[in-house]
Amino acid sequence: MIHAVIFDLDGVLVSTDEYHYRSWKRLCEEEGFTFFNYEFNHKFRGVARLKCVEILLNAAGKSPTHEEILEIAERKNRYFNELLEQVTENELLPGALETLQELKKQNIKTAVASNSKNAKPIIEKVNIARYLDVIVDGYDITHNKPHPEPFLLAAHRLNVEPKDCLVVEDAVAGVEAAFAAGMKVLGIGDREYLPNAPHIVKNLSMITVEELLNL
Repeated sequence: MIHAVIFDLDGVLVSTDEYHYRSWKRLCEEEGFTFFNYEFNHKFRGVARLKCVEILLNAAGKSPTHEEILEIAERKNRYFNELLEQVTENELLPGALETLQELKKQNIKTAVASNSKNAKPIIEKVNIARYLDVIVDGYDITHNKPHPEPFLLAAHRLNVEPKDCLVVEDAVAGVEAAFAAGMKVLGIGDREYLPNAPHIVKNLSMITVEELLNL
């Protein structure tokens, strides 16, 4: 029986992909990295920011110091935060609001568990905080996904056993984290990019809450 649904944020409830892409693109233009494009950007899905910087710099043939990695990560986040000022409820993905509303109506506990330190500002801007019982973000955790800590912490704060939780994720690392936490999983997106999800739909408009709770 599913007693709680734990959502990843970006790519599941909201889409800030374009904002992330534009932030990375600006940084890459400054650094002279001409290889960066939408396809390369997909490598960053569900990956923590410092790891993204390492992937980027390795592709550029760089051997940066830890301080240089931190500086680039901070610069990218600064650019992203500037763009976040533009975020509105229009960034909510199809079915996201309706799903949260119906879960609330049925007294099913809900949480967001995200690696991102920007999760709470985004949630406030798209006006869904009222439908969430718990928010776990990058400030709360020591280990990013695929480590299970974000989901286990969310379950603990919800006071629900991991086995009674369903995770909704759009990234391979997130699915791995959910499995490691002993939770059920629904994938959001395309099978091509999410081969490890046992169940998958394009977005939350493609599944009813009843179907969600009976996975």
